[in-house]
Amino acid sequence: MQGSVGSWCPWSLPQMEWPALSPDLNPIENLWDQLSRRVEGCNPAPQNLNDLRAALQEEWNTMPQQTISVTIVNSMRRRCQAVINLQGHMTSY
Repeated sequence: MQGSVGSWCPWSLPQMEWPALSPDLNPIENLWDQLSRRVEGCNPAPQNLNDLRAALQEEWNTMPQQTISVTIVNSMRRRCQAVINLQGHMTSY
């Protein structure tokens, strides 16, 4: 457990094996997906890098907090259980 929370934490914490490079368990991947979908729905579509940067900023600023807190953060328990059930294989997330 070198370098893990268990090596410095004064109390016992339950730990689970975490599959390496698992996008199913990386909430930022889902946030990027939501942001990408919002930008793809822009009308007019971004035509260059500056337009894309502005669209990303606009969509980020107007993304409802509920998208982050409910859709992504609160789904982590289900995501972890899905990975456990599939023994680390790809899930539907």
